Amino acid sequence: MKAKIILLIACLLLVSIPVRPANTMAVIPILEIVKTVTKKVIKAIDLRIQKLQNKTIWLQNAQKQVENVLSKLKLDEISDWTQKQKDLYKGYYEELAKVKSLITYYQRIKEITVKQTRLVREYERAWNLFRQDPHFKQNEIQYMEKVYSGILEESVKNIDQIFLILDSFTTQMSDLKRLEIINRAADQIDANYDDLLLFNQQNVMLSLQRAKTEADVKQLREFYGIP
Repeated sequence: MKAKIILLIACLLLVSIPVRPANTMAVIPILEIVKTVTKKVIKAIDLRIQKLQNKTIWLQNAQKQVENVLSKLKLDEISDWTQKQKDLYKGYYEELAKVKSLITYYQRIKEITVKQTRLVREYERAWNLFRQDPHFKQNEIQYMEKVYSGILEESVKNIDQIFLILDSFTTQMSDLKRLEIINRAADQIDANYDDLLLFNQQNVMLSLQRAKTEADVKQLREFYGIP
């Protein structure tokens, strides 16, 4: 299902995106796919968290009512408490623990997705600057484009992992297995983000090395926002 969603978005984007210069065409469709799907995932997770938080409030109130009843009973009455009431209290407690666990999972998934958003923003910021930097030749810009395309393609794989995690809540997957997928997705996005930052840093340093005057260096540092 997730592959079909990404493919559909890709087709729509390819139809709607106007013709642009050759050095941006390969990157833009992938970028828009990542941005669109990531935004949808974050929105879906926020909705799920909100529903679970509402359910948590309801369960806590129900649990408190049962506890209030217990506190008013005498010792001999407690011993006569029906099994049905005991099971009800136990059910509230177990369901509450389950809901809190789900909220923790969803919040962790959202953290991964937000990191994905930061990656896209950092890419856009750096790519727009490098294309304006006269210290880079056209073939170097084309090389950057290939590297960025590779990083963004890896980002699509990260989104696949996120969908896999979300799908796991409707299947009989163990918490251990689910946690393993979450940690793997987090490690992958961290690696992609670190690779992007390192590549950007290397390009900035190369541009600074090619500066011929102190004034040029100062202008470049301001251009790239370097203190």
